[in-house]
Amino acid sequence: MRRRRPSRPRRRLTALLLAIVLLPLLPATAQADDPPAPPPSAPAARSTVAAMQPGWNLGNTYDAIPDETSWGNPPVTRALLKKVRSQGFKSIRLPVTWGIHQGSAPDYTIDPAWMAKVRQVADMALDEGLYVLLNMHHDSWMWVNNLSTDHDAVLARYDATWAQIAAEFRDEPPRLAFESINEPTFSGTSGDDENYRLLAELNRAFHTIVRDSGGENTHRLLVLPTLYTNADQGRLDALAAELSSLHDPMIATTIHFYGWWPFSVNIAGYTRFDATAEQDLTDTFDRAYNTLVARGIPVIIGEYALLAYDHNRPGIIERGEQLKYFDFLGDYARRRKLTTMLWDAGQFLNRETLQWRDQELFAQIKSSWTTRSGTASSDTVFLAKSTAITNQTLTLNTNSTDFQGLRHGSRNLVRGKDYTVSGDQLTLTAATLSHLAGDRSYGVAASLEARFSRGVPWRIDVITYDTPVLANASGDTTGLSVPTAFRGDRLATMEARYDDGSNAGPASWTPYQQWDTAFSAYTDDSIKLTSEFFASLKDDSRVTLTFHFWSGASVTYHVTKSGSSVTGTTA
Repeated sequence: MRRRRPSRPRRRLTALLLAIVLLPLLPATAQADDPPAPPPSAPAARSTVAAMQPGWNLGNTYDAIPDETSWGNPPVTRALLKKVRSQGFKSIRLPVTWGIHQGSAPDYTIDPAWMAKVRQVADMALDEGLYVLLNMHHDSWMWVNNLSTDHDAVLARYDATWAQIAAEFRDEPPRLAFESINEPTFSGTSGDDENYRLLAELNRAFHTIVRDSGGENTHRLLVLPTLYTNADQGRLDALAAELSSLHDPMIATTIHFYGWWPFSVNIAGYTRFDATAEQDLTDTFDRAYNTLVARGIPVIIGEYALLAYDHNRPGIIERGEQLKYFDFLGDYARRRKLTTMLWDAGQFLNRETLQWRDQELFAQIKSSWTTRSGTASSDTVFLAKSTAITNQTLTLNTNSTDFQGLRHGSRNLVRGKDYTVSGDQLTLTAATLSHLAGDRSYGVAASLEARFSRGVPWRIDVITYDTPVLANASGDTTGLSVPTAFRGDRLATMEARYDDGSNAGPASWTPYQQWDTAFSAYTDDSIKLTSEFFASLKDDSRVTLTFHFWSGASVTYHVTKSGSSVTGTTA
């Protein structure tokens, strides 16, 4: 299968997000030098954005380079859009990369066949009763980012592009909205002040072109992004100032959200959706609400997911922690009146079969649109094969629901016999676990459902394991495959330190390295160390690796680099 490409340049986004993570968040409270409050949007704008909830991105298709099937997705069909509508989505975001389908200056003519394809899918979606948000996508980093260094040429091309889009769609119904630019970024600038000025200039040009094109465009909903579509306070304030100057009641705004960065890519030991990750989400959504929504300006989270979530790369973010994240995000966005649009590049909905790749995950996402679900401290109970089975306790997170019981298959477990509940502590008895463990083969022995008064059940896998066993290995700096007998366990993260105790690996600021960048574990026979990991190591160095597993077990391993040769040993 052809490798699915990311929806944006991964290195650029990772560097940007790292910078965002390390910068202190600005206070959300009003300051004396805050920009003037923007005028509220019209009721029609607010009702339109509300009616778009929830939304879905047709990602890695018309934004793909060079064509719609280039990044692994099949051509769009009406059946796909019917499926999306039937699953409860009310809108689609239609990302389009235009520049690679344009002629040269001065007209920058968009290929009529490409325009017709985009028009066709937009019309099909509208016919299915969906709202459509049409944008300019990867152009943002392919040529629009040069606005500072090639101002007149870039602006002329941007104007010509939007003039053609506006003319093509001028008579489409109001359920079609335009988004000026995806994740705006600018190169060669002096800093944020210049970036804000350049984005405001683009947005003003977009606004004038669309409004002056006539037809439905005179009052069509227009969606403007923050710089980088980031929701730091400075970004939000700059956009609010833009809105004050436009004085257009049919305006909405957009940000993107992919979670607390260390959690969303599994780095620095952030393997759980913990209080830090939760606070990052609430702070972000609160800033968007306080700065814009509370002032009557609707906000669309035009993309949300987790950066490292991909059905082709399981294990980067643990399954239960994913579920907690999506449950919390959907519920808090609803409480903050934010419209959400799931970024789906094919990793959620299989566009060949029109089936969800993980039905349980989608059920959690869908449930979050209307309520919270109960969860627990973990979705696994690990039973060591080498020791006797004992009672096991999990903490219930009821999330304002009522715990109603445990179920195994078609059988309800008996409270007081199979399990007990004391406050928020759920304890599975040794006798019941012994029965569920069966012959104690490694792996998942049984799956239970914790049921609550609302939302979806919480699955708890009962797993037989023993501490994984690693073997010696040798290779070179292109990568090392470490033979591993996982014995039912699952890798959580990897810690790397030199003999002097200092951090080793590409992420020198933390001992806990990033999954996929430094290591991975996608097969049941090995852990792989990457060429990037070895490239970051000092010459003639010895590194101690500690592999942390979800059972709580940890295994120490040593890697020595000598020139282009590497060896791995257990001792």
